[in-house]
Amino acid sequence: MFDGQTILITGGTGSFGKRYVKTLLQQYQPKKIIVFSRDELKQFEMQQEYNHSCMRYFIGDVRDKERMMQAMKGVDYVIHAAAMKQVPAAEYNPTECIRTNIDGAENVIRAAIDHGVKKVIALSTDKAANPVNLYGATKLCSDKLFVAANNMVGNEIPRFAVVRYGNVVGSRGSVVPFFRKLIADGSDSLPITDLRMTRFWITLQQGVDFVIRNFSRMRGGEIFVPKIPSVTMTDLAQAIAPGIDMHEIGIRPGEKLHETMCPMDDSYRTIEFDDHFVISPAIRFYDGDMDYLTNAVGEAGKPVSQGFSYDSGSNPWFLSVAETQQLLAVAEQE
Repeated sequence: MFDGQTILITGGTGSFGKRYVKTLLQQYQPKKIIVFSRDELKQFEMQQEYNHSCMRYFIGDVRDKERMMQAMKGVDYVIHAAAMKQVPAAEYNPTECIRTNIDGAENVIRAAIDHGVKKVIALSTDKAANPVNLYGATKLCSDKLFVAANNMVGNEIPRFAVVRYGNVVGSRGSVVPFFRKLIADGSDSLPITDLRMTRFWITLQQGVDFVIRNFSRMRGGEIFVPKIPSVTMTDLAQAIAPGIDMHEIGIRPGEKLHETMCPMDDSYRTIEFDDHFVISPAIRFYDGDMDYLTNAVGEAGKPVSQGFSYDSGSNPWFLSVAETQQLLAVAEQE
């Protein structure tokens, strides 16, 4: 799919963007890969590692509509990964979060439509499902914008879809490097916000591979959710430092006890496939109903039962401490 094509990645200097670039270079022969981000130092550092002749580095902010329009010229596929993601920072700086996550999403959509991009996938988060914090609320709004964008173009291009998944093991901002730093600094106890807390976990490469597969699967308007394991925060702490003490510090502003990826209220439009779920659009596109029970590569799904919810607390797939250690080891080797 990506051979001879031009791919743009917003927020491309982040953990996901760098791994996506690495995967594209290893598995495909793209015409051009454009890394769009606002941090020139991170771009400089990334250029030292990824300096293939097809690479282009474009300084810009998704908040800047004109700059986004310039970057999108000649682009075939877009991965929108740029976002303000830190939950407490968003709670204390709500306007900044809105400008990046909502206004930025609209700018990506408009630029993609104006330049005839083929397909766009936006990265979402489990926090967008039944959001209780501003970050999640802005990402829910972003998800709605990308889904509705398919109605704006009718049966033309671009086609827009969303990928939603949980915490990425070892990514920037993840609790894993935070815990490891505390241990390296000599801490004899790890802080846990709530001893009952659970989270979905996915490795960076698994997330990248899931996005790549969904470019082929998508019809437009879907929210793709992978089936991934849950881990309790106490088991995660024990996997990182067996036998270490833990102390409860209380849930942070805007934090959930468990994370949800397919809310119960969306069960009537959630479809289960072998390794993922699809939440179909709540709106009807003007060019007619689309059959989301079969995706673009012929995989068939089935509707979930009414009242179904996919959340980290009731997830049937939980990792033990040993299995969590294996997941961490896999993430380190990727």
